[in-house]
Amino acid sequence: MEDKILLAHGSGGKLSHDLVAQNFVPLFDNAFLNKLDDSAVFELKGRLAFTTDSYVVNPIFFPGGDIGKLAVCGTVNDLSMSGAVPKYLSIALIIEEGLLMSDLRRIMASIKKAATEAGVKIVTGDTKVVNRGSADKLFINSAGVGVIPSSVDISGSNARVGDKVILSGSIGDHGIAVISQREGLQFSSSVKSDCAPLNKLVAEMLDSGVDIRCLRDPTRGGLASTLNEFAESSKVGIRIEEQDIPVHEVVQAACELLGFDPLYVANEGKLVAVVAMKGAEKVVEVMRRNKYGKEAAIIGEIVSEHPGRVVMKTSMGASRIVDMLVGEQLPRIC
Repeated sequence: MEDKILLAHGSGGKLSHDLVAQNFVPLFDNAFLNKLDDSAVFELKGRLAFTTDSYVVNPIFFPGGDIGKLAVCGTVNDLSMSGAVPKYLSIALIIEEGLLMSDLRRIMASIKKAATEAGVKIVTGDTKVVNRGSADKLFINSAGVGVIPSSVDISGSNARVGDKVILSGSIGDHGIAVISQREGLQFSSSVKSDCAPLNKLVAEMLDSGVDIRCLRDPTRGGLASTLNEFAESSKVGIRIEEQDIPVHEVVQAACELLGFDPLYVANEGKLVAVVAMKGAEKVVEVMRRNKYGKEAAIIGEIVSEHPGRVVMKTSMGASRIVDMLVGEQLPRIC
């Protein structure tokens, strides 16, 4: 029979030690982690960004990613949205008794691959095992630390009238990929999650010299909720153009079939930026040279009218208010 996680793997004894020593430490080999102390000790200079998040996505494997890749990319992206350069991450696992050891190893390899791409180190972590039925296969908590360059000032409250709103690419891919895997749905074209680390894309945007006012990755609640957060925090209005918002045809068709609005579907590899009007086109050009920004587009602008609200001009020429998501459209999406 294939090896499975036992309750004893969380006991703190020999099985716990062997699990960590054989499966985690060699994979994430670095001077901080290898000491296996209770804390990772390191030095950082300058302003710091610190974030934490928990991942409970169902299923744990989906087209384009898995819960491990999601945990790394989500934490890296949260740091990047403040303009920080991500440095160090922690990974804490809550494992349900009975999880296949092969699935755990596959997820850990995915964490390693995502961390390597992002250029971050996994320096500390934790493992707990709970009784069968007390969790759903695997939950992950990740936390990260990054350094913010002294010249960077990015906040959802920095938007100014006249600024342009930029979207890095098509929306809704992650949410539709997960729900299609969960429900066994098949479409004429495959849908893959956009899960990706965006720190290098953000670095290139900042290097452009253009004033980047706001950054956010539109995860739960989608693009609509992110834009409403900007409008509320900055006390401005936002006007967007429906025809300028990239949505892949298969995602649009899936949303119509399932009764979803792509504006509210989660993304895990996209960002929304508010930038100074003068340099907006330059930022888009820079973004399109990065593989995670090939579909970047200006989708709207910051206006003085209707402060705190987002209004979209539809493809039919009408206008509609785009409210923040109410309720949970797609539960356990990340």
